[in-house]
Amino acid sequence: MQEPLRKGIDTDVYTLTIHGEPASKANSRQLVLIKGRMVPIKSKKALSYMRAFDQQCRVLDPLMEEDLAIAMKIYYKTRRPDLDESLILDLLQSRVYKNDRAIKLKYVEHGLSKDDPRVTMAIGPLEQSPEVIEVYKQLISNESR
Repeated sequence: MQEPLRKGIDTDVYTLTIHGEPASKANSRQLVLIKGRMVPIKSKKALSYMRAFDQQCRVLDPLMEEDLAIAMKIYYKTRRPDLDESLILDLLQSRVYKNDRAIKLKYVEHGLSKDDPRVTMAIGPLEQSPEVIEVYKQLISNESR
């Protein structure tokens, strides 16, 4: 049996889990009337998730700047929401990587967890994308135990 990877020693892959259900970026806007005109603002659900994300995601120093691969599983409370990682990628910007344009490979899965909606992810250099996905699969496997 393969020994688990040790962060920072065996791999450059960063892993994290953020608890809470993300809003779909496409559906995270609501129209409000401001000074006689309709203006789109972030929904309460999106704003709430942004606050939770900020509290749970530490800022890497230094930020990742190279081309990156990301693998994630988004656990929703129900089957209803669309699978949409775009808000999560935006929130990782300036916390884990400098710019979300650095993401060159995405591996995204939908999961269900009524009691613990969350996102579990692994991020690393693009040239280590097989390792990023392997570390991600180990995380998901460990969660199901």
